[in-house]
Formats: sequence, C-alpha cells, structure tokens
Amino acid sequence: MRREGVLIGAIAMWRTEVRAFSTKELALVETFADQAVIAIENTRLLNELRESLEQQTATSEVLQVISRSPGELDPVFQAMLESATRLCDAKFGNLLLYEGGAFRRAALYNAPQAWAELWRREPAIPVGTKNPLSRMIATKQLIHVSDLRTEQAYIEREPSIMVLADVAGARTVIAVPMLKENEIIGAITIYRQEVRPFTDKQIELVQNFAAQAVIAIENARLLNELRQRTDDLSESLQQQTATSEVLQAISSSPGELEPVFQAMLANATRICEAKFGTLWLCEGFAFRAVALHNAPPAYAEARRRELHLRPPPDTALGRAVSMKQVVQIDDVTMHQSYDPEWRAAIELGNYRTVVCVPMLKDDEPIGAISIFRQEVRRFTDKQVDLLRNFAAQAVIAIENTRLLNELRESLQQQTATADVLKVISRSTFDLRSVLNTLVESAARLCEADMAAIARQKGTNYQIVATHGFPAGFNEFIETLPMEPGRGSVTGRALLEGKPVHVIDVLADPEYAMVEAQKKAGFRTMLAVPLLREGIPIGVLHLDRTVVRPFTDKQIELVETFADQAVIAIENVRLFDEIQDKNRQLQLASENKSQFLSSMSHELRTPLNAIIGLTEMMVANAARFGTEKALEPLRRVNAAGTHLLSLINEILDLSKIEAGKLELNHEPVNLPRLIDEVIGTAGQLAEKNQDCLIVETQENLGALTADSMRLKQILLNLLSNACKFTKEGEVALRVRNVADGRDWVEFAVADTGIGMTAEQQAKLFQDFTQADSLTARRYGGTGLGLAITRKLARMMGGDVTVTSEPGKGSVFTVRLPSGDRT
Repeated sequence: MRREGVLIGAIAMWRTEVRAFSTKELALVETFADQAVIAIENTRLLNELRESLEQQTATSEVLQVISRSPGELDPVFQAMLESATRLCDAKFGNLLLYEGGAFRRAALYNAPQAWAELWRREPAIPVGTKNPLSRMIATKQLIHVSDLRTEQAYIEREPSIMVLADVAGARTVIAVPMLKENEIIGAITIYRQEVRPFTDKQIELVQNFAAQAVIAIENARLLNELRQRTDDLSESLQQQTATSEVLQAISSSPGELEPVFQAMLANATRICEAKFGTLWLCEGFAFRAVALHNAPPAYAEARRRELHLRPPPDTALGRAVSMKQVVQIDDVTMHQSYDPEWRAAIELGNYRTVVCVPMLKDDEPIGAISIFRQEVRRFTDKQVDLLRNFAAQAVIAIENTRLLNELRESLQQQTATADVLKVISRSTFDLRSVLNTLVESAARLCEADMAAIARQKGTNYQIVATHGFPAGFNEFIETLPMEPGRGSVTGRALLEGKPVHVIDVLADPEYAMVEAQKKAGFRTMLAVPLLREGIPIGVLHLDRTVVRPFTDKQIELVETFADQAVIAIENVRLFDEIQDKNRQLQLASENKSQFLSSMSHELRTPLNAIIGLTEMMVANAARFGTEKALEPLRRVNAAGTHLLSLINEILDLSKIEAGKLELNHEPVNLPRLIDEVIGTAGQLAEKNQDCLIVETQENLGALTADSMRLKQILLNLLSNACKFTKEGEVALRVRNVADGRDWVEFAVADTGIGMTAEQQAKLFQDFTQADSLTARRYGGTGLGLAITRKLARMMGGDVTVTSEPGKGSVFTVRLPSGDRT
C-alpha cells in the first residue's frame, strides 16, 4: 500500500493448500490495496478537517469572549485554557502570569480538587531551579516532558513537582511560554495523567493560544489605558467646565464673591460626588459659612443662625485650619473625640464622610471648603486635588475682589481729588468753593455724616466750609471759641499737630463740647490738622452719628484732603502776594519809564549841543583857533556820540518793555535802504581794514516794515561784525526765502572771532555780552542784539545766529515779505 510512492502498509493473503494466486486475483488485491490507501487518506484528511474545525471553533469562541469582555482577561484566559486542554486531549491545565520573578495562576481548568485547593491557598508559584518552568524561563522555548516522574526535580523531590505529580497525578506535561518582545510574561501548561506525549499539531495549537493570550493581554492594557485616558479627559473636561463656570461667575459679578462661591461649591460637590458642601471664611478666630450647596434644611438653618463658629481642634475644619493641610475623616461617627456640640451639627447634616481643604493666602488660612457624603465612602486623591484647585481659585477670587475694591476706592479717591483740583484750577480766587468741594468729597468717600473745615483767623479759628450739619448748627458753632485744647477733637488736633480719632465722644472723659454734641448728634469724630511747614493753619474734621470707627485708609484719605486744603489756601495766599507784587512792579516800571523818558530828554539836549559844537570846532579849526586841540575835540565828539547811542538804546528798551514803542509800517525801498546802510557801515569796515561785500538777489519783491527800525537792525549787526573782525571779510546777503511762508532774509556774515555755544546761548539777553573778556576788549553795552531781536519780532520776524570760534559768525534776520496793510 503506497501513497505517493511511500510504503504505508500491506495486504497479505494465505491459502492452506498449495495453489498459486492467479494474475487476476493479484490485480484484484492490488485494487483493494489502492482503495485502502484512499480510505486511509480520506480518514486522515477528515480527521485533520475535524481538528481544524475544532481549532477554528475554539479560536472563534475565544474571540467571542474577547469581544464580549473588552479589557477583562479572566474570562478570556479561562476560555483559552479550556479549549487548549480539550483540543489537545489533556486532563487539566493552568494559565500562569510571570510577575516579579514568580508565576501567578490566572486561570485553572479541570484540575483535581486537592491540587486546586492548594492553588487557591498559594496562588504564587516559585520558579525553582530544575523544574520545567525554570528551563522554559532560561530557554524561552516550550518544554515538553513525556513523564514528569523521570524529571530530576521529581527524583530530588522538589516540593512543587512532587505536589504536581503525586497530588494532581500529572505525568506528561507541556509548558508553552507567552512572549512579548522576547520577554516571558506568562505560560500555558496542560497535563495528562498518563504517559502520552503531545503531537506536534497539539503543541502548535497551544502555541497559538499562547500568542493569542499575549495579544489579549496587550489589547487589555491598551484598552485600559484608553479607558483611563478617557476617564482622565472626562474628569479634565468636567474640571475645565467647572472652572469655566467659576470664571464666568467671576467675570459676570466683578467684586461680588457670593455668586463665585456658590458656583465653586456647586461644581465641587457635583464633580466629587458629595451630598452637600460648605464654604467658610475666617473672621478673626471664628468661621462664617458664606456659601452652602444642597445642604439639608436643618443644617442650613443652623449655619444661618450661628453666624460665627469656633471649630473644635479635633474636627475636620479645626484640624485643616491648624495644620494648613487637607483633612479627610472617613466616618465621623467613629471619631470618638468629636465635640458634643459639633456632633449635633453632624446629626443635622446626617453626614458620615467629610473632607476639608483650607484656603491659604501667604501660608495663612483665610477660609476652607468642606464637602460631605451621607455614606461612608472615602474621597479619591483626584477628587481631593480638584477640591484643592477650587480652594486656590477661591483665594484668587477673594484677592481679586479685594484688589478690585481697592481699585474702586482708589479711583473714587482720584476722581474726588481730580474734582477738587479742577475746582482749585477754575476757582483760583474763590477759596470757599474749593473748601466746600473738599468737605463734601471727604464726607462722601469716608462715609461721614458731617464734615467741616476751620481756618485760623487771628488767634482764633472759624468754620469756613461745612457739609451735612443740621439747620442752625453753623450759626451755633460760630458762637463757640475754637482754639487748641483737650476739650474738643478739633482743639486736640490743633494742639498735637496730628490726626485725632475719637471712637465715641460720649465715652471720652476729656470731651467738653456737650451742647454741640446734643445739637449735631455726632458720636465718632476724626480731626486732621491743616499743616503748613509743620504749623497748624486749620482743621478738617469728619463726624458720624453712630459709633463706627474710620478705617486707616479713610484717615489717610482725609489727610490727603487736608493737604489739598492747605495747597488751596496757600495758592490763594501766594496769588494775592503775586498780585500785590505785580502791582508794585507795574508801578515801578511806569516810574522807571517816566524817569528814563525825562532823563533821556534832559541828557540828549546837552549831548546834541556838545556833539554839534565839537564837530563845528573840528571842521572850522582855523576859524576858532583850535588846530592844536583837534585830537581832544574828536575824542569828546566820539564819547558824546557813544553816550547818545547808549541813551537811545536804553530808551528803546524801556519803550519796548513798556509796550509803548510804536512801529511805522510802510513799503520799503530795499535797494535804497541797503545803499544807505552800506554807506554808513563802510566807514566802520575801513577802521579794521575789513572788506565789505554786498550780495542781493534780483526781484526781491515787496517788503512792508518800519524802515528806520530795519535800518537800525542792519546797522547794529554790521557794526558788530566790523567791530569783531580785523582785516577780514564782512558780507551782507539779501534774498527771498519760502518755507511755507514768504520771507525776506538779511544775512550778515563775518570772518571774525566767532562764539562758543555757551556764548550764543546768552547772546540776546539784556545787558549781556559773550563774556567779560570780550566786553573789556571790544566794549559795548550788551543791549544792541537784545533790541535787534525784539524789533525783528515786533515786525513779525526773528533773528538767529550760527557761529564757530575763530571762524566767524552769521546773523540772519527774517521778515515777512508782502503787503502788511
């Protein structure tokens, strides 16, 4: 019997007599042999098909278990082990997970009862050194033991092998490793209670189940990670939503804490799966419940009735605040040290588990958040962390509200201060309006019922501004003496020179203004002195009709108003002084101008006579017999001319300062005026052997100005240029200039001594020259350039200068061109 040429069997036939088989008979037997081969092959294929179907069915069942139990490994392991044991015709089996150097049984199938009981008592299996599992770990290969009783470990009576062989009756064993990235994470072991090795196909089947187990483990890990991430994202989304709601409450209620606290508490209670919650604020050494969420009515009523609580040190709130850390009590009914009164609160709230998170600012408790469960169920770490976040947000909200309120107060104060300053600026002469605004603002911002300012009048003090006093009180107070002393709050402020704050005047033994107190009804009083250079000049005082002390910020604000009152009073005083000084200066200026006018007349008449006489005596020396006195006469003439020029300059300056210099604007014939100026300046240039140059632009156009004053300006500039230039060049350049407006520009340039920037800075000041050395060397009064600029500006123009020491100077005069009529 041959299959594909390979002998697989034979058919033998015998006869009891000697009689040979015929050819046909032999052919028939051969046919039967072929049919036997076909039957054998069909049976083999059918068995293989059945085995394959069984394996596929088992795999399908395992996959169904996996799909029905995503992330759960126990039913998957159990299905795999059952299929592997059954399909491989084993008696029992187990699935092991390798963790921390030992095996842990994850699944057991059809094990003998005694052995299974041992497994339940000791689920961890030590690896040992000589048993099949140790060899599997070392080789990372499957281990196939034909007979467990022949193993060296059994011969040496290793306990785990002895129990397996003698108690469970295992003989033939196969251990298949579960490998992930070439590392053992577990094994599938199946056992027969008779010596019968497993076939290759059975071994391959167990290996497939081992591979599927690894995949199932990895899928479960990934699924659990995904679930964990989903849970984390869900928690994060809840927290973000809660945070968004809290921030929305903050933005929609700036400066209001109650809606913010309610939003925080509602979200914390809901997300942390608590029954109800309380938010506490620390006030002194006690706590006040400022927000409640979903609290039982009896508990809520008790919290509203008892505004301030002092928590015993052994309560969750007391411990959280004293220890400055989270405190969780799993079951308050088991907490024997709880205060009896606090136990009443527990009964009202009917709660069992509580967690309390302190609200810390600068490591100091300012409040706490408590949430409660009415069953014994501990809050998770994530829930506690969330509660910490809400506590931190509450602290931020409280601080933001404080800063916002301070900002509002500051803005109110600044607005009030600005209003007072506006009144001061608009009412420079009206001190009463300023002081009335001050007392009104001070009373409003400091929540006072009445306010007043008293000023010094001689040796006494009088009320000059009031706000809020009863009718007739102002007239009454004017009849009372107001002076430094202990009998009144105002008197004490004047006496001590600092703010005086009396909480209740009726409880003050020194207070003597009994009648005034009865008429006005004030109880709390604040008086702040108005100090100028440390000396009291008045008092600003505020009064309340109830006993309610002023805060430090309010006192500071009143001090600011007092300073403003001093400024206003001082401004008025200084303004009055300035007005008086101005009147004195104006009178002095008028007297000066009158004196200069009369003196110039008195001086110019004899000077003109001297100048004329000396000129005549020099011109007619032979006639008058003064040939020998020509040089002294010329000196007298020059001195007289110089003195006359000085008097004219002083008179011009006086008229300009007094606003009495009148200009005669008329069309100017520029060519003729330039010729006249150059004719006069040429004599000056010849003295120092200077070269005088004139450059004029054609078609200069019209110029309307005071021609006499323009000539005075140009002669003054040319005279200076010639005086400070020796054997050099002096130039007059005239041209039209347009820079948004049409101008006629006269530039006088020289190559003389020049000036420094410091000298240029004071060049146009009255009675000022470049420096004392220059004044001694070249002479002059220091008035010429000052008058020159003033005249140019009176004609709508200006004079500027550019200069460099040793290289000369350029003075530029610009006057508006065109018709000025």
